[in-house]
Amino acid sequence: MEAATVAAALGFLLLAGVGGSSVDEAREETVVRALVVRLLGPGPAADFSVSVERALATESGLDTYRLSGGGGARVQVRGSTGVAAAAGLHRYLRDFCGCQVVWSGSQLHLPQPLPVVPEELAETTPHRYRYYQNVCTQSYSFVWWDWARWEKEIDWMALNGINLALAWNGQEAIWQRVYLALGLTESEINEYFTGPAFLAWGRMGNLHTWGGPLSRFWHLKQIYLQHRILDRMRSFGMIPVLPAFAGHVPKALTRVFPQMNVTRLSSWGHFNCSYSCPYLLAPEDPMFPLIGSLFLWELSKEFGTNHIYGADTFNEMQPPSSQPSYLAAITTAVYEAMIAADPDAVWLLQGWLFQHQPKFWGPDQVKAVLRAVPLGRLLVLDLFAENQPVYSRTDSFYGQPFIWCMLHNFGGNHGLFGSLEAVNQGPQAARLYPNSTMVGTGIAPEGIGQNEVVYTLMTELGWRKDPVPDLVAWVTGFADRRYGLSQEDAKEAWKLLLRSVYNCSGKACVGHNRSPLVKRPSLKINTTVWYNRSDVFEAWRLLLKAAPNLTTSLAFRYDLVDITRQAIQELVSLYYEEVKISYRKKDLILLLQAGGILAYELLPVLDEVLATDKRFLLGSWLEQARTMAVNETEAQFYEQNSLYQLTLWGPEGNILDYANKQLAGLVEDYYAPRWRLFLETLAGSLAQSVPFKQKEFDKNVFQLEKSFVLSKKRYSSQPQGDTVDLTKKVFLKYYPRVVNGSL
Repeated sequence: MEAATVAAALGFLLLAGVGGSSVDEAREETVVRALVVRLLGPGPAADFSVSVERALATESGLDTYRLSGGGGARVQVRGSTGVAAAAGLHRYLRDFCGCQVVWSGSQLHLPQPLPVVPEELAETTPHRYRYYQNVCTQSYSFVWWDWARWEKEIDWMALNGINLALAWNGQEAIWQRVYLALGLTESEINEYFTGPAFLAWGRMGNLHTWGGPLSRFWHLKQIYLQHRILDRMRSFGMIPVLPAFAGHVPKALTRVFPQMNVTRLSSWGHFNCSYSCPYLLAPEDPMFPLIGSLFLWELSKEFGTNHIYGADTFNEMQPPSSQPSYLAAITTAVYEAMIAADPDAVWLLQGWLFQHQPKFWGPDQVKAVLRAVPLGRLLVLDLFAENQPVYSRTDSFYGQPFIWCMLHNFGGNHGLFGSLEAVNQGPQAARLYPNSTMVGTGIAPEGIGQNEVVYTLMTELGWRKDPVPDLVAWVTGFADRRYGLSQEDAKEAWKLLLRSVYNCSGKACVGHNRSPLVKRPSLKINTTVWYNRSDVFEAWRLLLKAAPNLTTSLAFRYDLVDITRQAIQELVSLYYEEVKISYRKKDLILLLQAGGILAYELLPVLDEVLATDKRFLLGSWLEQARTMAVNETEAQFYEQNSLYQLTLWGPEGNILDYANKQLAGLVEDYYAPRWRLFLETLAGSLAQSVPFKQKEFDKNVFQLEKSFVLSKKRYSSQPQGDTVDLTKKVFLKYYPRVVNGSL
């Protein structure tokens, strides 16, 4: 593709940016000043001067910030947008003050006087867009958030320079209005929507009905939240991505319009057609543009628009035809429904479908979709580019602009994991790819709140032209900023983690946590990992050694729980292997010894360790859900939604343990009982000289799993015990066994 054609295509996208009036500048300046106060407090905030000046941007509109002052004078932070100014502030706090803003507990100890910027520092991002979110993030992490939590997240987004993000709250309320206008009854609409914890897959057409219905109060709260989210995003100069019609319709519409031409797609995620097999409107049906434009008109009337819309027609679902003509037609229908309501519409497409089903999506099929939309009006997210990039096998998405994204996390799992080298090198490689149409970087995790080192690096790369030259030096600097103190043992621990769990590569490298601890027990669990477990245990020792100097750090306390959790997870894998060996040798004594340690020592002590930190409590997780409710009945309903997602996912364990977490309460009442039943069953098998029957065990353990989900047990949202004291006891008991090989 010629460079001139690429430039013309990208020109369309630049039209979708924020406005440049003095009113916009003043608004963005005001919101960044308020952010400084929220972040630092009124006193320290007075030492900073913030201004937003569109003229700072490059000719092509790329965000720029400038820093100066300090050392007794006010620190001057100037940015071309509110986002750029916030990113400049974060750069000063990070590089000059040694501070860090993260999910687990920001470290904001400002030196006095504030450090001097020796000469004005100017930084221009090489990326038009710095994108955030996966459609699934809305359900795995955001589903129960109130405005206070959203406000913190939008602040975090601004500080990390994010200027393009999904804003999908409240869309079901808009769909309800559209469906009522089209003749559906309220009960038909209620039957169609999924429950809150499963909305992401309802929005992508994978599911309907499961976990529902949604209450009137839910709709009202989400509309309220969406207004506040959009107002704040726009105040920073961010571009919110709103939803659009992807072609999926409720079955009930065929009652109102019996001539409607629909195709029923196949099932998804081991769900039967009671909850899956969505109806897809034919692209030539006259209802397609009508429904799509009705929805966008109603949506824009309620929330306004920034002209970028997300829609995913075939997310993890095979189209009914592989003919390029059909794929082009359905893509055209989605796009034309957008521009019927908004002539300036740009379609944001998650490129996951091309990666997820590569056998179906050959060059002709991919090209049919991408070329059906005018160049520059389709913005593709190369969603899993750090692991399986699509741009390199599609000639840079056949000319359509794309964003290089790091997915990293699946299901919101806990577990130390990352591919830092691939992340570090990936954006530059994509930008230098022949005739590259890359226009940005993005982070697209299914769940947040874990492995913050990975996200810190990725957001930093959104402002870098080149990779970080020395990741070892970078990660030790990360440790210093994270804890607010340079501590050699902590830095050495992070070096070990960098070369092990954060150096994921090869076939054993997976984004899901597949430890035996969080899987339904069987004799066929693969415990192979891509790293040397001894590095994890040594990092554990070093962080504990560093503890006396760092216990006041919230982030350190989080990390101490997390590394202890990981060490226990590794021990579970090792003892599980002992269980398998002893069973195959028919050695009942050894099986009981190894199994007893796994199920009756390690899992209870893991639950105790997790219980010392509010961020690892099932009670904290469920408290968010209860807070969203207006009465006890609704609170219990939301709790059950959340518990299903964490465990069975569907009524029959349809996507079992996909969204596994290691939370106090969940370990004690869900994972531990499963392992105890498994070990009792194995012991009985050996004692009676009968083979272990996995299918029979699965039926029995399912009853335990379902009982946990349906239980109305309340879990505390208050931590218990001291993290440092308890982790020391665990360490002293188990670390010598690892070192001596005496498991």
